[in-house]
Amino acid sequence: MSTSAAGHLPPAYPERAAWGTAAKLRAWQEEALAAYLGREATDFLAVATPGAGKTTYALRIATELLDRGLVRAVTVVAPTEHLKTQWADAAGRVGIQLNPGFSNSTGVQSSEYDGVALTYAQVATNPGLHRRRTESVPTLVILDEIHHGGDARSWGDGIREAFSPAVRRLSLTGTPFRSDTNPIPFVRYEMDEAGILRSASDFTYGYAAALRDGVVRPVLFLAYGGAMRWRTKAGDEVAARLGEPLTKDQTAHAWRTALDPRGEWIPSVLAAADKRLSEVRRHVPDAGGLVIASNQSAARAYAKILTAVTGEETTVVLSDDAGASARIEQFAASETRWMVAVRMVSEGVDVPRLAVGVYATSTSTPLFFAQAVGRFVRARRRGETASVFLPSVPVVLQLAATMEEERDHALDRPSSDEDEASLWAEEEGLIAAANRTERTLGLEDESRFEALESDAHFDHVLFDAKQFGLHAAVGSEEEQDYLGLPGLLEPDQVATLLHERQARQAKGGRTREPQGPSPVAQHRALAAQRKELNKLVAAYSSKTGAPHATVHLELRRACGGPELASATSEQVTERIARIRHWFVGRR
Repeated sequence: MSTSAAGHLPPAYPERAAWGTAAKLRAWQEEALAAYLGREATDFLAVATPGAGKTTYALRIATELLDRGLVRAVTVVAPTEHLKTQWADAAGRVGIQLNPGFSNSTGVQSSEYDGVALTYAQVATNPGLHRRRTESVPTLVILDEIHHGGDARSWGDGIREAFSPAVRRLSLTGTPFRSDTNPIPFVRYEMDEAGILRSASDFTYGYAAALRDGVVRPVLFLAYGGAMRWRTKAGDEVAARLGEPLTKDQTAHAWRTALDPRGEWIPSVLAAADKRLSEVRRHVPDAGGLVIASNQSAARAYAKILTAVTGEETTVVLSDDAGASARIEQFAASETRWMVAVRMVSEGVDVPRLAVGVYATSTSTPLFFAQAVGRFVRARRRGETASVFLPSVPVVLQLAATMEEERDHALDRPSSDEDEASLWAEEEGLIAAANRTERTLGLEDESRFEALESDAHFDHVLFDAKQFGLHAAVGSEEEQDYLGLPGLLEPDQVATLLHERQARQAKGGRTREPQGPSPVAQHRALAAQRKELNKLVAAYSSKTGAPHATVHLELRRACGGPELASATSEQVTERIARIRHWFVGRR
């Protein structure tokens, strides 16, 4: 893989212009433009992290090639209808007229256009038509999010047939990896040291480099766990705590229970996210929030909760709704607080004011997660931060912790490597199908269980792959310490404040439970005991650097006792005593 050398160049910070039309190029765009023009190759793959400005870069190349007479037409291929319209609007602002309404059935268009904007599905429907168009005039083809070219055999075969005659092909992606071994058309593959064929980019600008340059926002991930209870298909009631070590099936069911809008986890997390948004809006008045839901019924329910919390109507975007694009555009141009979307607002969709997100979906693939988080990282000025609220699920936390890692598409891979195989868990497939279906962690059959109840507690903040904060009750001052971080901070300032808040919390400067002799209901007493146990684990984790889950497992081996979620008050009290003794012995 070729890697950009932009680290030594002074990055440009153009004022926020309309999508894809910044007057000045950032340093990485200038370097990538020089690399493109210097190569004069038919194919060029540019990999740039979501939010870095791939559209501006591509339109600048199109302008250069048109001005030099190397091409006389431009074709843009995008994953969705909304995106092809967005491309046409952006191109129009720099003087390139693209027709997003081009119809396969008609096959002709007015001469006033410089080209067309299509979807991958549209090309696959009639590749012969688009091949004839490409052959008729020297054409630059811009393949946006080219990894979708391998989503289906018909898509890959279609774009190969249609665009092989193109004079130039510029492939763009922010996530060049796939779950399968379908080759991505027009992408070069090279053998790595392990003998695996991997995609090779001609220019790469990753999230880590973009973060150093201030081109994208740093992301605070706020993780929330809690007590979950559900009924299995066999009629058994199961209780567990999200954020504690669980089996794969228990994690999946606890996760789904947390996302059920009838419980307390979702309302608590949405309320916390709205508090965070209010803090951000003190410094960024038009900042908005996005909740990514798994399905339409959940999206509508989440929107009702947010409307009740904020007193303001919440925008709902459903994937099969004809008015979805218009609602996204209206939200992007407004200053309203929240939008809820099924699964996600598609990759590349430009709503730069999004600063707070809630990952309320049980989808856990690397590609989906990267594209979802990409909705929040697009920077408009220095100091903006993004905040994404997550369930305390190991696979999601791992994806958050490895956000800065660069990955490529592998055409073959060792079958014995479980870690490698887990990275390539099945992806979404066609983006339209992904927006309509519920492909989650083994829970396609919703009749397998019934969510009964849930609650939430603040677990920790994940920033720069490091954990900050100890367990805290929702609504507590400790939680507010993290929700109340200023909305404009440089990355080093974020890290400094997180260290300060964690140190203050670890010293016990805040009271976690109200004191007094008033009688307390048994379930609250038990919750308090569990919280004390979690506090001990968190303190030990902070001191040793061991993950919470590892400490819990070691405690179970050393001290015995039942699962924490199913333990009685007496068992928890006894366990706390044994654990205190264990901690003393470990000092």
